[in-house]
Amino acid sequence: MFTDMVGYTALGQKNESLSLALVEEQRKVIRPILARHYGREVKTMGDAFLVEFPNAVDAVRCAYDIQRAVREFNLSLESDMRIHLRIGVHVGEVVESQGDISGDAVNVASRIEPLAEDGGVCVTSHVFDFVRGKVDLPLMSIGSKELKNVTAPVEVYRMVMPWDKAIPQTEANPSFDSHRIAVLPLVDMIPDPAEEYFADGMTEELISAVSKVPELSVISHTSVTGYKNRAKQAAEISRELKVGTLLEGSVRKAGNRVRVAVQLIDANSDRHLWAENYDRNLEDVFAIQSEIAQSVAGALKIHLLGRDLDYIKRAPTTDQLAHDLYMKGQNRLARSGGSEDGLMAALGYFEQAVQRDTRYVAPYCGMAFAYYLLAFHEMIPSKEAFAKIDELAKRALELDDSSPDAHLSMALVLVYQMDPKGVLKEVERALELNPNSVVGHTFAAVQFVNSRQFQKAHSEIQRMLELDPLSEHTMNDAATQYLYSGETDRAIDLYKKILEMDPGNSFALGNLGLCYVRKGLHEAGFEEMRKSVEMEGRSNPNSLADLPYALSKMGRVEEARKVVAELVERYQDHGTGAASVARGYAAIGERDKAFEWMEKAYEEHAPMLRSFSVDFNFEEVHSDPRYLAFLKRLGLDIT
Repeated sequence: MFTDMVGYTALGQKNESLSLALVEEQRKVIRPILARHYGREVKTMGDAFLVEFPNAVDAVRCAYDIQRAVREFNLSLESDMRIHLRIGVHVGEVVESQGDISGDAVNVASRIEPLAEDGGVCVTSHVFDFVRGKVDLPLMSIGSKELKNVTAPVEVYRMVMPWDKAIPQTEANPSFDSHRIAVLPLVDMIPDPAEEYFADGMTEELISAVSKVPELSVISHTSVTGYKNRAKQAAEISRELKVGTLLEGSVRKAGNRVRVAVQLIDANSDRHLWAENYDRNLEDVFAIQSEIAQSVAGALKIHLLGRDLDYIKRAPTTDQLAHDLYMKGQNRLARSGGSEDGLMAALGYFEQAVQRDTRYVAPYCGMAFAYYLLAFHEMIPSKEAFAKIDELAKRALELDDSSPDAHLSMALVLVYQMDPKGVLKEVERALELNPNSVVGHTFAAVQFVNSRQFQKAHSEIQRMLELDPLSEHTMNDAATQYLYSGETDRAIDLYKKILEMDPGNSFALGNLGLCYVRKGLHEAGFEEMRKSVEMEGRSNPNSLADLPYALSKMGRVEEARKVVAELVERYQDHGTGAASVARGYAAIGERDKAFEWMEKAYEEHAPMLRSFSVDFNFEEVHSDPRYLAFLKRLGLDIT
């Protein structure tokens, strides 16, 4: 790869000190990006870089990231302070000597770099052949070019940048509501890869800040994460997320200073509405987020009332280290995959954050959700987990009754206490405070499905998918609620979409199999469920407990009994999972055993108890008076 600053020689003759300053700035921008893409800086030649990569894909992705980062850097700068780069990339054999490289491949790369436009990237046909189908970057041929000291013409391709031109509005490219907005992942310009969490955390908190603006519908963090380090035009992202406005930018942190550059884009026309740079101390990050949220409201002509401004301006903590620890915890929680190690690591960060600032609400809520997941996956006893959640939720509400997550934490407590009306009250309050809360709408959907209020549940499911359309997790939640509310075909469509995105998603695979069993495709369904259980190493009692239902439908009752025996043995070894044993016995029609274990699950206050009202495993006991009596004890009167 060769990079070169446009107009550098002329600038040096006109203003040498400025040209040297810009060279230093472009090196600060480029070097962290090279490291992220495994680029080896061979040498610099004045304003130019010569870089070697292990493969063409890394080189092309790096070239795009450099130009995107430079574009972000230039936001809001005067024209004479901006950096202008051209980049050329070729692939081939090189000769290495004393740390330098030479040869025809180096010569070709240096010759095609001047063919690139200001802010552009050119690659050879050799590179194109290597990266075709492997990178999400359009490459357009500009024809064969005669290059100095190269014997044969070389076909050259230019990278089509997302910001090159707007895509005209047609029936295939419809216009979307400008008040429906996506905050794209901030470009990470922090040199240390260990601090990647900071850019991710800033993105998530910026989404949270913008969500506080009334009248805006804000796409969830989990749906925009997929756009990290990917090159797509505004109109393409707009179509995929059905948004009319995009907020994009970059973040750089050095010592106690942070720089955030952002711009607001009308996705329908690719027109820039507003842009700004913020150079502040780290302790000012909340003020930056607040100012950005207010500017977004202003650009979209949304009038903020006094109480809205107060809500947006409120800083959650004054301790920067506590905030940093909280972001690390959120990052670990998001990447835990439900693993015990991941959840415990997240808890550790949250606990450290609270030790730094005992009045910081967010980490209390983070701990509550981590403990809930530990209990739901039966990694720790429910009684132990919910005692912690109760304490954490009460402390969070005591500190800030206006925190949506504090109310959702209290809803978890009320699930354990089997108070469905109280759960719904807390969820409704959370959604009043933040209508864009996907977790809140998911909670509401689950409550309505369990009480068999399916029409209300479907409204919540639709809202979940509107706010978080590309998230595997949200699609899984939505599909599961569709499945248990009788919308089997809708569930199948979503599970198939998830498995296209991630063939290794065992939860979606198992529930897709359950859908097939519900439609009478017993053999095919059981096979998918069996694969799912084996993928999980037979470690998840919830998935294992679905097998007796399918086996019973197939008339393979003895095999179903063996699975139930396995669930009982697991309970004896771990002391948790009575709900799964109850499901297994109910599926094979052993009513007395089923009710015996339902009582044990009740004593455990198992999180999934209320789902017994719609769980297919209990079809064999629906006619037993003890079943309806049990549901009434859970606050579910479904007669």
